[in-house]
Amino acid sequence: MSHAAQLLSISQSAITDAIKDLEADLGVLLFERHPRGLNITRNGHHFLRHAKTILGQVSDARLSLSPESSMSKGELNIGVTALVSGYVLADILSRYKRAYPYVKIAVIEDNSEYLEHLLIGGELDAAVILLDEGQDLMALDAETLDVSPYRLWLPIGHRLTTSDSISLDDISDEPLVMLNIEEIEATTHKLLSALNTRPDIVFRTRSVEAVRNMVATGAGITLLPDMVYRPWSLDGDRIESRDISGSLPVIRIGVVWRKGSKLQPHVQGFINVAQSHHKQRSR
Repeated sequence: MSHAAQLLSISQSAITDAIKDLEADLGVLLFERHPRGLNITRNGHHFLRHAKTILGQVSDARLSLSPESSMSKGELNIGVTALVSGYVLADILSRYKRAYPYVKIAVIEDNSEYLEHLLIGGELDAAVILLDEGQDLMALDAETLDVSPYRLWLPIGHRLTTSDSISLDDISDEPLVMLNIEEIEATTHKLLSALNTRPDIVFRTRSVEAVRNMVATGAGITLLPDMVYRPWSLDGDRIESRDISGSLPVIRIGVVWRKGSKLQPHVQGFINVAQSHHKQRSR
């Protein structure tokens, strides 16, 4: 609440009253109140998605009125990596289709190295991928869309949910569930190497939903980028998320395209929509 008040330059009490009025009007609780702050409820999560959709559609309306978007035609060939396709691309494409209705879109999902090869060869117009710190993108231009820090996921009632501060030492003896997706595997291994003991990995999977279910049922905890966090498993069990003190890696999501190429208006439009989408999400 205090952070929101700072962003909006209004008092915290004004935000608190506005939230209470909104909950009264909707007839549901959007937040669970507790001494440590607030947790968004399931209804609150659904309402948030609708609110972001409304704000996005207002932005899309402005884009659709520009001559470049309403008249653009052609084909847009996009590449995307696995994690990005599940958590980032759908909303961007939905907004792009509304702004550029006459552009035919084709999407290919593969690893970053292969997508970069296709970009350099001119077979793709752009790609949305995870950007590594040491990644060599000499032949490509890149624009960071979002930065997602790693956080700790815990089941309800776990001993660490009441801790004021959590360090890597606190989880060194905990059973871990590990997401084995190529894009983040190296970063996760680097993170786990910071533990003082060999981590007790009880389950490895390429499914984020499997990770959610395993954590929610108490089989283990996990460290994953905040971009893939959702408060509930598929079975409706609650999952808590906590910061870890210390220097942890972050995941950078970016849009890339071939360096030096003259972008067609509908390709530049895709990059613009992607940038606008993530500016909207960060508000």
